[in-house]
Amino acid sequence: MDELVFYDTLRQALWIATMISTPILVIALVAGVVVGLFQALTSIQEMTLTFVPKLMAILVVFWMSMGFMTETLTSFFQHRIIPMIGGL
Repeated sequence: MDELVFYDTLRQALWIATMISTPILVIALVAGVVVGLFQALTSIQEMTLTFVPKLMAILVVFWMSMGFMTETLTSFFQHRIIPMIGGL
């Protein structure tokens, strides 16, 4: 395998990993800020209050974006990885 092809495939894989993880990371950040702001305003320091809403938000976004994630990974493997393995 040519070094240029290897680095291009690695670059593309890292970009796809970034695209796939962005919705979950963004909602975790937003949920964390909202819960943190709520805790600061009400002086409630309950540990489950930070964990449970963030987990629920992440699960909802993961469920909603699962089709996009699957399609993106499947397309990458079908068009990039499998042809490289097969030598095409």
